[in-house]
Amino acid sequence: MNKILQSMRIAFRALRVNKLRSVLTMLGIIIGVGAVIAMVSIGNAATDRIHQAIAAIGANVIQVNSGSQNSGGVRSGNGNAQTLTEEDAKAIPVECPAVMYASPMMGNRQQLVFGNNNWQSQIRGVYPDFMPIRDMRIQDGITFSMQDVDSAAKVAIIGKTVADALFTGGEDPVGQNIRIRKVQFTVIGTLVPKGQSANGEDQDDQVIIPITTLKKKVQGGRQNNISQVGQIIVQARDEQGPAAVEQIGALLRQRHRIQPGEDDDFQVRSLEDIAAAQEQQANIMGLLLASIASVSLVVGGIGIMNIMLVSVTERTKEIGLRQAIGAKTGDILSQFLVEAVTLSVLGGVIGIIFGVVGSLLITYFVQWNTLISLPSIISAFVFSALVGVFFGYYPARKAAYLDPIEALRYE
Repeated sequence: MNKILQSMRIAFRALRVNKLRSVLTMLGIIIGVGAVIAMVSIGNAATDRIHQAIAAIGANVIQVNSGSQNSGGVRSGNGNAQTLTEEDAKAIPVECPAVMYASPMMGNRQQLVFGNNNWQSQIRGVYPDFMPIRDMRIQDGITFSMQDVDSAAKVAIIGKTVADALFTGGEDPVGQNIRIRKVQFTVIGTLVPKGQSANGEDQDDQVIIPITTLKKKVQGGRQNNISQVGQIIVQARDEQGPAAVEQIGALLRQRHRIQPGEDDDFQVRSLEDIAAAQEQQANIMGLLLASIASVSLVVGGIGIMNIMLVSVTERTKEIGLRQAIGAKTGDILSQFLVEAVTLSVLGGVIGIIFGVVGSLLITYFVQWNTLISLPSIISAFVFSALVGVFFGYYPARKAAYLDPIEALRYE
C-alpha cells in the first residue's frame, strides 16, 4: 500500500512538472467520458418518453383500426374504408375472454362556446368503457352511461384545459351548458388533469361525449352506415395481451366473413408491442451514439500511451539511477503505470463533470430531454481507468525492463 501511495505522489509530481502536456493528454479522455455520458443521457430520455407515452395511454391497450377494402380490383389504403362497427366493439369483450373493455372511438376538432368565451378542442365520441381503458378519472361530477349512448344524450365531460378556457369567471363547469357546433351540451363531469403526453399532446384539452351523439348530432349523421366507426380501443386483461390480439383477429374475421387466404379489412395492434419495438430502436440508437463517443476514449488512450513513451525516453537516466540504487522491476513498472492511470482517472472525473453539465445544457438550449443515469457515469469512469491501464502498460513495461547500464549512459 505504501508503495502505491509513493508511486501516486511521484506521479502527481511528474504531472505538475508538465502541466500543459498533462492537460492536453487528458483532453481525449475528458471529451470521451463527457460525450458518452451525454449520449447515453439522450438515449435514456428517449426510452423514458416511450414509457411515459404507454403510461399515458393506459395499460394493456390494443388498437383495432379500419383496414382497406377491395372493390373491383381497386384497394383502398388502410383506414380509408370504415370497416368496423359499433356492433364489433360490443362483441369483442363478450366473445373474447382475454379482453376486459372495448370502446369504439371517433373524433375531430370542433369549436366550443360558453357565453362570450370560445375554444377549439378535440371532441372524442366513445362508450363509457373508454374511461378505464385510457385511465381517465372524474374529478367533479359523473360520467355518462350506456343509456346516454343509446339515447344519444347531449352530455359532455371536459378536460382541465377546456374548463380553464371556457369558464374564466370562476363558474363551476358541472351543470353548465356549452355549445359544440351549435348543439347545446350539458357538462356532467370534469377530468382529473393528466398534463402533457410524451409526444407533447395536451391530454387535458379534450371533450368526451357519447359516440352516438357525435355521429347523429355533431356530425349530422352523414355516414352511409351510422354504426360504422374508424377505431376500436381495447384493454386486455393482465398479461393476456397476445391472446387478446389473437382472439380479436379471429372474431373480426368471422364477423366480417373474411375467407381463408383473404386479407383482413382491419388492423389489430398492441401498443405495448409497438412501444417495445420503439424502445429497442431507442436502445440501439443510444448504444450506437455511446459507441461513437467511446472512440474518443480510445483516441485519448493512444494519447496517453504516446506521452508515456515520451516520458520514458525523457527520464531514461532517472530510471537507470533508480535501478542502480536498488529499485526493482515491479517498482518502475508500478510507477509509470500509476502515472498513466492517474492521467486517465483525472480525465475521467473532469469528463464526468463536463458530461453532466453538457446534458443539462442540451436540455436547456436544444430542448432535447436528457436523463442522466448513475450506471452510465460509473461505467464511463471505470472504462477511463481501464484505458489508462491498457494503454499505460506498454510504456511502463518498457521503462521497467530498460538495461540499467544503457540507461545511465543515455544522454
